[in-house]
Amino acid sequence: MSAPRRIARGVAQEDVPGWSGRQAVPADAVLHTLVVLVAAAGLALVPAGAPEAHEGHDHGDAPAVAPAPGSGAPRRLPDGSLFLPKPSQRLVGVRTVVATEGEQSRSVELPGLVAIEPDAAGRVQSTVPGRIEPGPRGLPSVGQKVARGQLLAIVRPSIDPVARSNQAATLAGLQAARTLAAARLERLSGLADTVPRKEIDAAASELASLDGRIRAVSGGLGAAEPLLSPVAGVVARADAVAGQVVDARELLFEIVDPTRLRIEATGSDMALAAQVVDASVAVGGRAVPLAFVGAGRMLREQTVPLVFRARGPALASLAVGQPVAVTVRLSGTARGVALPASALVRNASNEQVVWVKTAPERFEPRRVRVEPLDASRVRVVDGLGGGERVVTDGAPLLGQFR
Repeated sequence: MSAPRRIARGVAQEDVPGWSGRQAVPADAVLHTLVVLVAAAGLALVPAGAPEAHEGHDHGDAPAVAPAPGSGAPRRLPDGSLFLPKPSQRLVGVRTVVATEGEQSRSVELPGLVAIEPDAAGRVQSTVPGRIEPGPRGLPSVGQKVARGQLLAIVRPSIDPVARSNQAATLAGLQAARTLAAARLERLSGLADTVPRKEIDAAASELASLDGRIRAVSGGLGAAEPLLSPVAGVVARADAVAGQVVDARELLFEIVDPTRLRIEATGSDMALAAQVVDASVAVGGRAVPLAFVGAGRMLREQTVPLVFRARGPALASLAVGQPVAVTVRLSGTARGVALPASALVRNASNEQVVWVKTAPERFEPRRVRVEPLDASRVRVVDGLGGGERVVTDGAPLLGQFR
């Protein structure tokens, strides 16, 4: 058999070691052997340590290289820090401060509620059952300003039909008696020269008494109770509707002076109340100082009420009953780093962290332990040292970069 035929059928005898002449190697086996040899030769040419790659993708095994300052896009580095170029810092609005360690007042944060001053609020209730009628200015609505003594509504008393008929009969009897008394007084006055003066005076007194009784009975039949505002302020509650039938002592209006509000916080015990110096509360992004009025001597839901008052209308933007966080300053001091509360953020593990600027374009998250200092600042007691530059504005956005 010729060599080309042998190759077509298998391989040449001299190319296959150990060939006995009784069998031929299949062509598929030869092709597989050639592929293995070519692959081995290609691997021998690849330098040691080079990353393995395939067409269209890679496995990312190559070590990450930090981009040069001033170039590249914002990104997280392998050590968890953030590379943020200067243009991106200006876009995010990053602002930093240098942390300073020192002594600050001890503080504690307590839950509180906005309450009313007892002499700066009033409730309007009906003393008799009846029907609501609007006043000359109509019925006030929530949010409307009212003056002290202003007529808010009228309550027309509802009287039992039997009692009304009895009053009408009494009034009729009084009017008849008055007619007789007036005639008697006129007759005695014409005989003033012969009749003693005391009889004329007695007749006049009887007539005046009957006039008074008639006015009282007739006034009771059609009298209406005016509902007046006890204080000047804003209507915080209005439950009256024209034609509404109300019972006695039913609350219809509540008036609040928004310029005179106070904060009632709840403390753990009287020992804490004895250490209170003053407090502050955040209102509209700023800290409002509060003066300590005093502590209650009776437990309220197993807590001690602490009363604070602000100067002027500083709490006017708050609603009565609104929950607030009160930062109470206690006597004594503690050492730490004072920072604005805006520097604190939460990481993916819900831990409190601050962002520290370690290089012009590099930021590092730092886990910290903090205590309240006032309504707008905190004291870092662990995790941060003095002299480090901490991000105060734009810190929540730094954690969004990946």
